[in-house]
Amino acid sequence: MTTLIEPFSYFFFQKGLIVAGISGALLGMIGVFIVLRGMSYIGHGLSHSIFGGFAAMQLFAAKFYAIGAGLWGIASALAITTVTKRSRVGADAAIGVISIASFAFGVALFAKFGTSGPSFENALFGSILGITTGQIIGLLGVTTATAFFIFLRYRALLFTTFDPEVAEVSGVKVARIEAALMIVLSLAILATLTVIGVTLVAAMLVIPAVIARMLTNSFGRMLAYSTAVGTFCGLTGMYLSYFADIPSGITIVLVGAFLFTLALAVTGRRGLSRSAGLDSHHENLGSVKPR
Repeated sequence: MTTLIEPFSYFFFQKGLIVAGISGALLGMIGVFIVLRGMSYIGHGLSHSIFGGFAAMQLFAAKFYAIGAGLWGIASALAITTVTKRSRVGADAAIGVISIASFAFGVALFAKFGTSGPSFENALFGSILGITTGQIIGLLGVTTATAFFIFLRYRALLFTTFDPEVAEVSGVKVARIEAALMIVLSLAILATLTVIGVTLVAAMLVIPAVIARMLTNSFGRMLAYSTAVGTFCGLTGMYLSYFADIPSGITIVLVGAFLFTLALAVTGRRGLSRSAGLDSHHENLGSVKPR
């Protein structure tokens, strides 16, 4: 029993556990909209894009790397949206070009000049070591802002997720909603970078939402389930990483993969065949009002 509770005696682990749980909840919450919009690849793309800004700011202002990486991620998200809408280039191609180029730029900077901030490995795979109070506050701020955004624009987000063309005709500013969602997504990825790691954050954007979708047809329940699953993955993965002595991001994703396998075994074909047209989609969508 002493061995099982040993990690909780360390302050760095306590902070890591808090950040892991909040990170899982944040990614699970925002991941629902990403999965239902068929944009799973954009999480992968933006996480790699943000790495470019992360690397660049390490060289010029290591203390403010979060600001640079965040601005880089937002710029990448808006660039992907703009290129997709104003050219014949598909979303997957735009994401591929912008994200991979940004990631390659970041790797090149690390290889050429090294870094004075968080290590290359920690940036890629996440680590519970060195988590500061400031990072916890920042994560709480992003999570709170995301929750308020979803709460205040719930109907508009729901409408644009399932039927953007009708939403546009109905007066919803679809482009504005999509841009805001991309900004929130970029900030969520940046805020969880320390724990999950840039290469694994995309998995945690997708896995909780997919599991939730296998368990329910209701949009509201899916949002709650995904947030809960993400939180569980973060807490359990962080706890197991202490004993396994491997990066926290890896164990968090492995826990998510295990839960996915379990959900698949329980729901079978029913879980896999759940349609994207969730129950809540039919609940008074006509009452959506632009803000």
